[in-house]
Amino acid sequence: MNISQQLAEHLVAVTENSFTPTVISRAKTRLLDAAGNIILGKRGHGSDAFAQVVIGWGGAQQSSVFGYGVKLPAHNAAMVNAMLMRSFDFESVGAESVQESMKAAHISGTTIPVALAMGERLQASGREVLTALLVGDDVASRLAVASGFHTASGGDNTGTVNALGSVAICGKLMGFTAGQYVDGMGIALNQIAGTVANLFDLADSFKLPQANSARNGIFSAELAAAGFTGLIDPIGGKFGFFDLYSPAPDPSQLTEQLGVLFTADMIIKPWSSCRAAHPSLDAAIRLATENDLDPAQITAVRVIVTPTMKKGFTGQEFRPERNPEVAGLFSIRYNVAVGLIHRDFFPEHLQPEIMYSSQVQEMLGKIELVDSLPPHEYQTAELEVDLADGRTLHIRTDVPKGDIYRTALTDDEVKEKFERNVAFGGGVPADRVGRIIEVVDRFDQLDDVTELTALLA
Repeated sequence: MNISQQLAEHLVAVTENSFTPTVISRAKTRLLDAAGNIILGKRGHGSDAFAQVVIGWGGAQQSSVFGYGVKLPAHNAAMVNAMLMRSFDFESVGAESVQESMKAAHISGTTIPVALAMGERLQASGREVLTALLVGDDVASRLAVASGFHTASGGDNTGTVNALGSVAICGKLMGFTAGQYVDGMGIALNQIAGTVANLFDLADSFKLPQANSARNGIFSAELAAAGFTGLIDPIGGKFGFFDLYSPAPDPSQLTEQLGVLFTADMIIKPWSSCRAAHPSLDAAIRLATENDLDPAQITAVRVIVTPTMKKGFTGQEFRPERNPEVAGLFSIRYNVAVGLIHRDFFPEHLQPEIMYSSQVQEMLGKIELVDSLPPHEYQTAELEVDLADGRTLHIRTDVPKGDIYRTALTDDEVKEKFERNVAFGGGVPADRVGRIIEVVDRFDQLDDVTELTALLA
């Protein structure tokens, strides 16, 4: 049995009773977080243009485009919702290994839109959708870890592992055989791609790999269900996933404790920016808060990171001219400036009145990135802040806020984030906010997931 077949047999064997209460609770937390981020995304740069193009295609009214009040074929609805969810880089992240460590990934941004779109199309129950979502998250997360992925390799794994995880979701909802799972993943392998050049170029197209994975995963599953065949071993075979998209593959990570532990994104973001900027942002917010800093008294700021981080897309010079919103999302310098001044970083801090304020512009001129941290401390940052009175303050972040094992957000913080996102996004009436929270809380008890999708639509 090859590794793709082994994975497929596992997917067939998983039932609604395979998960612990903790795994189910975590999934509902990601689901609420996702709902807020999708509604928020309508205000993202380029989001409405993308949505209107896809809505203009029309087609069978199967699944809701959230915030727009229209239905599209499931693959297109999921694609738009995944694009919206990526818009402010605020969705849950971090592919979880069985050792509770993390690889860079944005899994939920694809898997949740796919699960909701297919669940709505098939009028599935909440428990059926959760089961499908959890196996899809696990497949995508394990592939991200097993691949040895790192953004320095130049690829964007939201366009690779997410598509294969999406096939797993669809297959579970559609009752696939092991052979159909393998075919679906093999078909999807022919449609996966993504480049981090989008982030260096500050392009709206950074949202595409995540969105395309949603569309391509559903399309691939539909073809497999119709009898269209794919590769024999799309994951471990010659020129398969590990050969083509894995900088340092370790296939054992794909199967270790398979069916015992179910992995997923392990970070619920507290701030609306790239996770790579969060160690520096976390340090800036804590330093400003703990010392009640007056930003006017700051004379110089040194942000100490690894050499790889400084050379990466979040370490580049802040260049808001082409696309201010995307520039702010992926800039350590801008994150630190806002953190020191506002002690927060939400979508409203990416608006022109804050970005181009004299206070932020002046602070940006005081910030220097220093690449002296050891390479293995890529989730760490230190800040040194010189003050007008001659003092120098220092702080270090080892694990920024949001890691479910070490620095988790509270339930109240997740709900507050959801409420702020919906309010800023403006696509859902205020009187639905509490109802959405309540429905997500009992999602595994829903007879039909359209009870939730109707509220979001």
